Amino acid sequence: MDPRLAHLLPRGPARPADRRDLELPRRDRHRKPPLMARELPYLADVEHRFLDVGGLRTHVALAGDGEPLVLLHGWPQHWWQWRHMIGPLAQRFRVICPDLRGLGWTDAPKTGYRPGVMADDIAGLLDRLGVDEFRAIGHDWGGLTGYLLALRFPERMRHYIAINTASPFLRPTPRVLADGVRLWHIAANAAGPLLAARAIPEWALRNWTYRSAAMTPEDRAIFLAQFEEPARVDATVGYYRNLLTHEIPLLLAGQYRWSRLRVPTLILVGDRDPLLPVSATREFGSSAADVRVEVFEDVGHFPATEQPERVVDLAMEFFGYQKSLSNPSKPPKFP
Repeated sequence: MDPRLAHLLPRGPARPADRRDLELPRRDRHRKPPLMARELPYLADVEHRFLDVGGLRTHVALAGDGEPLVLLHGWPQHWWQWRHMIGPLAQRFRVICPDLRGLGWTDAPKTGYRPGVMADDIAGLLDRLGVDEFRAIGHDWGGLTGYLLALRFPERMRHYIAINTASPFLRPTPRVLADGVRLWHIAANAAGPLLAARAIPEWALRNWTYRSAAMTPEDRAIFLAQFEEPARVDATVGYYRNLLTHEIPLLLAGQYRWSRLRVPTLILVGDRDPLLPVSATREFGSSAADVRVEVFEDVGHFPATEQPERVVDLAMEFFGYQKSLSNPSKPPKFP
């Protein structure tokens, strides 16, 4: 057991459960409980803030004092996804790790589970932090959110790294349509809370990780705890329903065909990702000015967990820094 996680386990002797402890008052039996006050897992030198962003209480983990670097997590994870990378990156950057709406410790409202809304959330958060220009790394849900930030705010985003994220410029070729069977979890999550509450998140964390030892039982427990909260399960259902009925049809219909990705972009993809073939991440045609692809051999859907050192090295090189993080510059902290 990792000693950093000991505080997450119950303490003291157990006592037999009383039936009265298990029952809600009659008037509350059909009312969903509020979001739980889960403890945040500890990571050294990380500051946690809760900020109001357009009415959304948003959790963000912050570390370092350098230039802004935003890390956008995927599903079924939250800011803890970046636990292995925050420390090394914080030697050079002001690392900003928000929880996307509905996940982690950010509020889970009933609506707004669209990539465009999530991009607005992040832009609003950066405004609250006083950030103008920034770099970003996004994965999965956060990867698409990052692409939309790059398309909407090319004057603010200096570099973008997309990890295991489908290109927004995919075309509905026979191969793309055939590969859609890999994404069965979208329809399963969209069907309702029965599977989205636990079965699919747990299955995903186990089976989307090719290097299984990299995802410890303690880490899985930290990610899965959020799905004990009905509002976060509803958020997952809402996001995937929107993806199935709205975003994917628009994407394949060429929603972004007239857009151009002007931000220098690095694509990182594991060749053992059961969700996305490498080809689905690198299809840009003439819609991107500067795109480079790096394939991770024998890595699944979670390169930031399975090979974090290589992700950090490639990011530093792409951002124009040497891999060595000695003597980093330290501009003033954000307000």
